[in-house]
Amino acid sequence: MYPPAHHQSNDIQKMIAVVKQFPLGMLVSAKGGQPFVTHIPIIYHETTGKLVAHMDKENPQVETLMHGAEVTVIFKGPDTYISPSVYSTKQLPTWNYIMVHITGTVTLIHEAEAVKQTMVDMTHFLEGKAQKFELKKEDARMERLINYIQAFEITITNWEGKFKLSQDKNATDFELAKQELIKNTRPEDTNFIESIYKSL
Repeated sequence: MYPPAHHQSNDIQKMIAVVKQFPLGMLVSAKGGQPFVTHIPIIYHETTGKLVAHMDKENPQVETLMHGAEVTVIFKGPDTYISPSVYSTKQLPTWNYIMVHITGTVTLIHEAEAVKQTMVDMTHFLEGKAQKFELKKEDARMERLINYIQAFEITITNWEGKFKLSQDKNATDFELAKQELIKNTRPEDTNFIESIYKSL
């Protein structure tokens, strides 16, 4: 992604935090010069350090996901317009945001039980701490679906984080921009935003 360097992050743990908090990724691939983009939940597997997902086999993007194919996944965190009225000094309008780009290579998952496990793992993660629903591998509905789903994992080859958060402003304006971001995002993301700012 385009510099400046003060908006870039090489902190993988910080980027993993973005992936976990905002798992709806934008999967980007290409075939014959034609780009394909699909928005799907993608989870980070702590044990393997890989991304795991699945999509409908009828999706034309599946044809681009051959073994070893290179893909990019974009995870979008909080973002907001920053009006000059927010700052304590004279500034121009801007847009602050948190983004993570991950590049990697695809491995398709074909074995039925392994495909089911990706669905169980994803549901468990997305349900969160409350776990109001538990998907089990023995669920008959999954048995009917797995033939129509292509599961895959992505071996990560490059992490790239862009955290444009008014780092070039004075301490007061930096804090004011943070409060504006918090104000314009989901309440449940407040602690996440605070944690990102602490490590800048």
